[in-house]
Amino acid sequence: MTKVTANTRIDKISVESTQTLEPNLILPGSTLGILGGGQLGRMMAMAARTLGYQISVLDPDVLAPCAALADTHVRADFHDIAGAVQLAAVCDVATYEFENVGVELAQTLADAGKLPQGTSLLAATQHRLREKQTILGAGGWVAPYWPVRTQADLTQAAAEVGLPMVVKTCHGGYDGKGQWQVKSTAGLASVWQQMVGSLPPDMQDIRGMQVWEAPFVAEQFVPFVKELSVVVARSQAGEIRTFPVAENIHQDHILRFSVVPARIADEIAVKAADLASQLATSLNLVGVLGVEMFLTAQGELWVNELAPRPHNTAHYTLDACATSQFEQHVRAVCGLPLDQAELQTPVVMANVLGEHLPLLLNHLSNWPTRMKLHLYGKAEARRGRKMGHVNVLCDTPEEGLQALHSLGIWELADLVHTTVSHNC
Repeated sequence: MTKVTANTRIDKISVESTQTLEPNLILPGSTLGILGGGQLGRMMAMAARTLGYQISVLDPDVLAPCAALADTHVRADFHDIAGAVQLAAVCDVATYEFENVGVELAQTLADAGKLPQGTSLLAATQHRLREKQTILGAGGWVAPYWPVRTQADLTQAAAEVGLPMVVKTCHGGYDGKGQWQVKSTAGLASVWQQMVGSLPPDMQDIRGMQVWEAPFVAEQFVPFVKELSVVVARSQAGEIRTFPVAENIHQDHILRFSVVPARIADEIAVKAADLASQLATSLNLVGVLGVEMFLTAQGELWVNELAPRPHNTAHYTLDACATSQFEQHVRAVCGLPLDQAELQTPVVMANVLGEHLPLLLNHLSNWPTRMKLHLYGKAEARRGRKMGHVNVLCDTPEEGLQALHSLGIWELADLVHTTVSHNC
């Protein structure tokens, strides 16, 4: 098995040709189909409505947040080919709001000429090993890693990438789910049992899998000082716009706050934007791409994940930028030229989770100015579930954080100086 390190490069990657496409112009009045009816689909639909498009959405949930905005709701699973055929019949162009859409379903729309994003990048981001190969092949850097299929692989990973390390599921997993920290070899056996127990029954016999089908990947901890992200938009004609760099703060593995502009040196911000643009071009992106990065004390940028759709860390763009990430995405998939993406005011974005909602609603009668509230219309509030977000428009990031703190809704102790030490 070949060790894959941070400076390993792969000559060929399984993405579509990087040749510039001629825009397939879909004019307002046409119908945009959206695979996924969650909050990202909802905000995408709102942007499309503003531009004059009709909306069709595919989602199995009758209460999906996007459904209330849709002219047509195709109630089908995200792997239901018949549902894709039905959506293709009622839309002129389609896109997806998240990565867990079946590739075969998406390919059905691509074959019908209605998915300008294609499916290669979607497929790459559905599996962490393929994603890392894709990032390396496009010129990015990732943490040293090791595919894990067996307990022996896990033991070898500890030797190859070093301890401490974090083990992640290759499929799915979000907000810290499907991740295990390994700090010493003494904990390997226990972690392995937890890993196998997390797999569905039909995947628990994994001995015959090929290396790049491995269900887990072990990564070296990255000792970073900040988590950053850049959302970049690329049109079908190859036009690129990058949104400002966001500094992201997580608690319990869930994104809580994004601070924009990020509190980093100007040269780091330029470097991050250039990296996102390079990835967008190399991967022949159509639409928007969220690039999550780690910033080390040495000024290095390591790519953690890619998200080929609107990203939670760029929700601030709805109120603080000339054009939102959602409008840029709609413009790109519809073949329209991109608009400007400049930051118009500093902003702090705070996610509204289920546990925050009662306190927040109690504040609405005296809601502060320059705080823009966005609720997603979800039927049930649960702890840890994203119910909405708040964008605090401010003169400085510290002012924005203090304004949030004054509400007594979010835990903000020492956030101005928060650092994180590893890539969990």
